[in-house]
Parts: sequence; C-alpha cells; structure tokens
Amino acid sequence: MPSSPRRRARLLPGGLGLLVLVALGACAGPVEVAIPAQAEAPACAAASEHWPAEILGEAPTQTEPSDPTVIAWADPAVIARCGMPALGPTENQCIVVDGIDWVAEDLGDGTKLTTFGREPAIEVLVPDEHGPAPLLLPAFSEAAEQLPTNDYSCS
Repeated sequence: MPSSPRRRARLLPGGLGLLVLVALGACAGPVEVAIPAQAEAPACAAASEHWPAEILGEAPTQTEPSDPTVIAWADPAVIARCGMPALGPTENQCIVVDGIDWVAEDLGDGTKLTTFGREPAIEVLVPDEHGPAPLLLPAFSEAAEQLPTNDYSCS
C-alpha cells in the first residue's frame, strides 16, 4: 500500500526549529516536532499530565516522535512542548494569564508563547489562523503550574 503524499505546511522557529508536516488525504498525518533538550526533566513529566484535553474544540493529534512532553491539536497545528530553556531578560511582550507569566513573540505567520520565570519552560506555537494566541493560554495554566519558578517575572 503506497504511503500518503506529504506537503510542507509550515516552518516555525522555536529552539531547534520545528517542521510541521501535514499528510494530504482524508486525515492529517502526525505532526513532526523536535523534542526539547530538557524534556526529560521531572517537571515536564508532571506538566505533561496536565496538557489540555482539547484546544479549539480539537482533541490532541499524533506527533512524531511520540513523546508525552510534546502535544499538538488542530490543522494547522497548535503545538506545545515542555523542556525548552528558561528565558532570560527580554524586551518581548510579557503577559500574565492565570498567574502564569508568558512571553509572546511574533513569528510572522503565528505566535510563540513561552513561559517566563519557569525552568524548564513550556513553548506554545499558535498559527495566525487560530486567532489571538494569548486567548489559548488559560488551557495551559495547569501544565505551566507544574514547572519550578526562577527569579524572573513580568512585573
């Protein structure tokens, strides 16, 4: 049986880079992600137990590789990864949602949201097609609360 054709859907920067591939046909194939360097941290194991059950009305989709510290929803994919390096001081927009600090960075075709003052960090990549990215952050509050804090905050 021939494999389904694939097309490049989006290249989103983020740490080591993240290539999202979408299979053509009746259903989307797995979302290809890079596993962050600190994904094996105990805090990421705890955070992954609190990933949202759905985003934008969509259940999680399969990722490649499959790892509990990375998760994706929808098409184009909203991707969350735990194990990113903690951010240092930044001039990027910093917002607080449910008591969790996040740094927002415009990627041109989407937004990268990274926990701020947490180590390791969670990164959430939201394509522009899904509207204002910060509106999705409340769904990630429980996961982010599992990460230890450091000396940085938005205020």
